[in-house]
Amino acid sequence: MTEEFRSRLMNVHLTKKEQLIAEFVLDNFAEACFITSTEIAKRLHMSDSSVIRFTRTLGYSGFMDFQKSIRKSYTEHINSVPDNLTIPSERMKLSIEKLDQSDILESYFSNVLQNLESCVRQNDTLSFQRATDIITTSKRKFIVASRANTCVGDMMLLLLKHLLPDVYETSYPAINVIDHLVDITENDCIIAVSFPRYSQMDIQAAQMAYDAGAKIVLLTDKASSPLARFATQILTVSVDSNTFFNSYVAVLFTMELLCSFISKKIGYSTKDKLELIDKYLSRVGLY
Repeated sequence: MTEEFRSRLMNVHLTKKEQLIAEFVLDNFAEACFITSTEIAKRLHMSDSSVIRFTRTLGYSGFMDFQKSIRKSYTEHINSVPDNLTIPSERMKLSIEKLDQSDILESYFSNVLQNLESCVRQNDTLSFQRATDIITTSKRKFIVASRANTCVGDMMLLLLKHLLPDVYETSYPAINVIDHLVDITENDCIIAVSFPRYSQMDIQAAQMAYDAGAKIVLLTDKASSPLARFATQILTVSVDSNTFFNSYVAVLFTMELLCSFISKKIGYSTKDKLELIDKYLSRVGLY
């Protein structure tokens, strides 16, 4: 995705329909370079004029001007491995081809910066505040994450344990996430971290929480990801990478930003808890 197009998205206020069109282009960039405005409108169940108005909102003279711009940048975009290619062996093959053509340091750094930018561009302050309200007002908070996503879940557990009571991790090997959520209620919430390759077990956990009336805060890569249909609040961030594995730098940034919102909301209410933790940690040599 070009810096020009990213900049235009960041500097305009989009309606709900326009946000859907923007997400479609971001999720299907290569396809959007060549299909007509009518085809996009049909896919999104809206009028052709809505798509054309979207391009003009971004400052293009019309759809043809918009498509000409993104088509020109298509070659730049495909220099990174798309995050919708989830099979590691296939990602590795493509990444090796791409890395042979570019400097790995500059290429990887550029990818990370774009992923970080996606967090700020795709999630406004209100989205973080809504997620914060859900988490802080819920009785119990269950963190749902599997495979590589557990690195984010573990760090979130550490931070939230210092901020809030009744925070639980659900990735223990002895019992699975369904065992953890068997008595979840409408007074609780889950915080799900879900990125490709998506887990069917995580989907079942979200379904279980949804059926119980619990609220769901979801960190994921796009609004069309499998758990999104259950979510009360979604925070999206790209994990695009120029190698076979997802890049979680921006995901950790998004998680830390959410915890910062929570810390600001609760203020000094956790001061005694932190002092007690520090008292006993210092006795075992952790400074």
